[in-house]
Amino acid sequence: MTRQPHDQFAKEYLEELLTPLGKVETSRDVRSEVTEIDVWFVPAATPATNTQNLGLLSFMAATSCLFEPYRNAPTEIEIRSCLLKLYTVHSELLRKAKREKQSLSEVELPFLWILSPSCSVRIKDGFGARLNEKENWVEGVYFLHDFLKTAIVAINQLPVTPDTLWLRVLGKGSTQRQAVEELANLAENHPFRDNLLEILASWRKTLELKDNKSEEERELIMNLSPAYIEQRELWRQEGKQEGKLEGKQEGNFEGQSLMVASLLSERFGTLDEEISNLIPALMQLPLPERTRLLFNLSNLSREDLLAALSESSN
Repeated sequence: MTRQPHDQFAKEYLEELLTPLGKVETSRDVRSEVTEIDVWFVPAATPATNTQNLGLLSFMAATSCLFEPYRNAPTEIEIRSCLLKLYTVHSELLRKAKREKQSLSEVELPFLWILSPSCSVRIKDGFGARLNEKENWVEGVYFLHDFLKTAIVAINQLPVTPDTLWLRVLGKGSTQRQAVEELANLAENHPFRDNLLEILASWRKTLELKDNKSEEERELIMNLSPAYIEQRELWRQEGKQEGKLEGKQEGNFEGQSLMVASLLSERFGTLDEEISNLIPALMQLPLPERTRLLFNLSNLSREDLLAALSESSN
């Protein structure tokens, strides 16, 4: 079973990115108990896309591997559970090779990538996780001892470069917010942009419709807002309907106003009269300027927003 909505999003997200490179299975059962591997990947002999498009993720997917993404930093127990999944898979593959009278080398056994929003010194020390400077892996990628065939990726420690973008989207807080903005601002002809924006927008809509949202979920909704705004505009331009998510027609003034009200509500809480009166002013702004303000909403105080709208009206 999926641990939480983040798991389902992460599976769809990684599947979208990795499918051009090889075979992807999500929610793969392991025989030892009723448990699942989040993402199982086997590279294709000839990838369907330029691997350079995926930067660091393409290096991780150079060999067969398991991806276990976490919304919150995994505990030592959860990390050991991931290791158990890995070695269960190793055992299955070795038994299969023996039945078929084939050999399986160490390098052919899959590697485990644990994707964590952060990684404490205690966890790194406890598992002997260290940077691999010999092979020029970037800061934030910590390898356990060689024979364990496992690494923990501390997403918040990755350098902010185009090569790490795809992994930083899976982070938390400011790390994720910045990455989503970068994704939304990619060139319109980028091979992954539109599909990933749709996945992110759908995740946000799922969270938005949830009752009794936690503070973390409210923050996540704000982090995903740039992708949501951009995707709504794509749907409007393509003449699609929001029936994909809600069954309401996209692109009309009322629908856009409701979206703006939703973003303001998530940022400032219950809409008071002062904030509610800002909605018409926001809707009168040219689309690029309105989008820019909404992109940066999580960084604006009430006073900042009032001042920005005042400047725009002058």
